[in-house]
Amino acid sequence: MALRWLDDITADDVDSVGGKAASLGELAGAGLPVPPAFVVTADTYRSFVQDTGIEAALSETVDVDTDDSQALAAAAEHAQELILETPVPDSVRDELLVAFDDLGHDVVAVRSSATAEDLPDASFAGQQETFLNVGRADLLDRVRECWASLFTQRAIYYRQEQGFSHDAVDIAVVVQAMVDADESGVLFTSHPSTGAERAIVEAAWGLGEAVVSGAVSPDNYVVDRESGRVEEVTVAEKKVMHVRDGDDTVERAVPDDKREQRVLGTETLDQLVEMGERVEDHYGTPQDVEWAIADDTLYLLQSRPITTIDEGGAADGTDAGVADGGAMTGQQDGVLVSGLGASPGQVAGSVRLVSKLDQLDKVEPGDIIVTEMTTPDMVPAMERAAGIVTDQGGMTSHAAIVSRELGVPAVVGTDAGTDRLQDGQDVTIDGDKGIVEPGATAAADEPEPSSVGDGTDAGLAAKPMTGTEIKVNVSIPAAAERAAATGADGVGLLRIEHMILSTSKTPERYVEDHGERAYVDEIVDGVRTVAEAFYPRPVRVRTLDAPTDEFRQLDGGENEPAEHNPMLGYRGIRRSLDRPETFRLELDAIARLYDLGYDNVEVMLPLVNDAEDVLQARQLLEAAGIDPDKRTWGVMVETPASALGIEQLCETGIDFASFGTNDLTQYTLAVDRNNEAVAGRFDELHPAVLELIGRTIETCREHDVATSICGQAGSKPEMVRYLVNEGVTSISANVDAVRDVQQEVKRVEQRLLLESVRES
Repeated sequence: MALRWLDDITADDVDSVGGKAASLGELAGAGLPVPPAFVVTADTYRSFVQDTGIEAALSETVDVDTDDSQALAAAAEHAQELILETPVPDSVRDELLVAFDDLGHDVVAVRSSATAEDLPDASFAGQQETFLNVGRADLLDRVRECWASLFTQRAIYYRQEQGFSHDAVDIAVVVQAMVDADESGVLFTSHPSTGAERAIVEAAWGLGEAVVSGAVSPDNYVVDRESGRVEEVTVAEKKVMHVRDGDDTVERAVPDDKREQRVLGTETLDQLVEMGERVEDHYGTPQDVEWAIADDTLYLLQSRPITTIDEGGAADGTDAGVADGGAMTGQQDGVLVSGLGASPGQVAGSVRLVSKLDQLDKVEPGDIIVTEMTTPDMVPAMERAAGIVTDQGGMTSHAAIVSRELGVPAVVGTDAGTDRLQDGQDVTIDGDKGIVEPGATAAADEPEPSSVGDGTDAGLAAKPMTGTEIKVNVSIPAAAERAAATGADGVGLLRIEHMILSTSKTPERYVEDHGERAYVDEIVDGVRTVAEAFYPRPVRVRTLDAPTDEFRQLDGGENEPAEHNPMLGYRGIRRSLDRPETFRLELDAIARLYDLGYDNVEVMLPLVNDAEDVLQARQLLEAAGIDPDKRTWGVMVETPASALGIEQLCETGIDFASFGTNDLTQYTLAVDRNNEAVAGRFDELHPAVLELIGRTIETCREHDVATSICGQAGSKPEMVRYLVNEGVTSISANVDAVRDVQQEVKRVEQRLLLESVRES
């Protein structure tokens, strides 16, 4: 059969119906108010491209360099044409039209449901199409357009950036009874940046597409879930709304008497929050919920896990941006424009006004994109940019979600950003407070880099004094100065693979094309940028640890092994030991940095299992001229084997062991964190994970080996409290969580000191 009805679908069917449809089936089965629907399965799509003979052409078409904007645009256009110009088989056509009649509604919503969307680590927000108010005559065309949207520019780019093979992602289509909404919006059951237990509700008049697309600045409501108290209400001027007009969805002006009228009353808010809590309880993880109200009846249209909490957050549970007022209700002195802080961080740069997509080419690294509203098509430029400012949109718009994933500070819903800000103007944006200020303010100025060997920390921010060192994770060298200004005690994780992946070539292909010296130079230049910014504070460099599916997207990737589960495969130290010549070049780069005077560089080996792994790596360190007895080096504890064998690892001479909690949790609990069906079971605070961490810390202490954490859990207050109580040496947090982790550690250390004094 080409389709399945929603009532028969559960999370176990995700491979057949995609993440969105599987989620809706789960929610309908749990008794939540989901409109009736049927799903055109992913198998139907795959059969369509295979049986019609266009599969090979599609695969060849999208095999392009996504950083080449012209090649990407041409590939997307051709791929979509292949699908749109190929007729749907008669058997599929007949079955879908019969199902439409059985649904019993004149119009439906047609929503894509890709098999790799709404995952815990990648939302794929807005990457495929949704069509509202679709009548029977247009059903087949809209389904085919959903299939074609698998190959838009933004979808191709985003998939490659997230490491998903194009051939591995299929698409199902949800055909659902249309809710002609009077009010609609989005609910986050926890704050999307900090994880604080506050429900964030955004609401506007009419259909919800105006909210999630960013066409309107919605009302924003903050509700304390524990007390039920409405903490903040920001009533926006809602200029437009999307409404049904026959079989079309049109944008109309909101009547004057409703523009500044509050959309939701307290009773409706309570009902929404209660529904959100039911959804979260069902999945066991914070959720991003789309809802609608028609004729005073509440409907749940979609739910997916929040993908961005681990990108940072307030370690004490507070929500700086929202608890302090969220969007600014009045213009402050020295503030050019204000709105909602949609993605945290503070950064300065030059304004680049963008009114059309073809203007994105003028956005250079470090610029601030200012536009009427962000759209997912802007993702490539957003990655180059230092920050985003929009006139319209809320913190739950699809592009805002992607901004947080990219770590790009964003202020949305400013209403007048494109009018008040000028092209080329220097500004500072604060994605926590939701404000834009003139010039490069002192808080956002980049610190002057210190000179190697002078022992100074130029630009070092004031910080709480703690016995536990608080370090910072740095993903890319360009973020070094901002990370150094946090006052962190050093870098707990700097990933070499980001420097390599940015070349768009596998290590072997890069060496083949440019030579060994150029490859070493790439690593030296990247690490030196960070080591210089932090000197003399230590910078812990992790050797290459990219799974093969990431390498397969690069030039030379055709020589990479095809693995069913790359996270369990050819990566980390096992790849390095198997390819010693390539590993030697990484170590040559480290040795050269030592020769240049960067003695603050430390070497960290990923995904070790046992002492044999470490001893082999030690020999290669020595062969590269790095004396393990004189330089600081250590291992990642990411597998149960390394945790249980930590004593033998300590005896190899390592100086530190650092927990990678993402992998340690995944491997301990047998939970694939990219699998939505089991994502609710992914818990870094599971007793088994904590037992492995606690035992490792104790054994390392006995052998005078330092311990650290550089996984995402290091930014979580519960994990921070556990680690300090266990006696961890250092904690490495995300850049926007460093200050909060410092405060949390200080509180725990003061409590332990007070308890010790009382006992004595």
